[in-house]
Amino acid sequence: MEVSKLEHFKQLLLAELPGHARHVSEEQAAALDAASDDAKESADLAMRDVTEEMALKLGDRESQMVADIDQALLRIEEGSYGVCVRCGRPIDERRLEAMPAARYDAECQAVIEAAKGMNARPSL
Repeated sequence: MEVSKLEHFKQLLLAELPGHARHVSEEQAAALDAASDDAKESADLAMRDVTEEMALKLGDRESQMVADIDQALLRIEEGSYGVCVRCGRPIDERRLEAMPAARYDAECQAVIEAAKGMNARPSL
């Protein structure tokens, strides 16, 4: 991949990073706030538990996105960015524009999702 294109994708990744990192902090804070609330009724307890679980799951997703971005930046530094880690073929640039942290080309991504089942979280 050309140096100018690598720089473009690096800037896309760096632009996404602060937003995901901020969301991780916000979701973790929300989970802690929910855990520290004093619920007085069983319905309040159940709602607090659901809210806490949702906040933690959102925080986990955002944490995974931060890790995916970090891995993509590392691949740029190593010279392997834009190459499918499964098959070694180039990842289409349109896919990278939509998902700059993508690790797989569209074909391998489809195979992975089919193997996991449609309910699984798609990987990049």
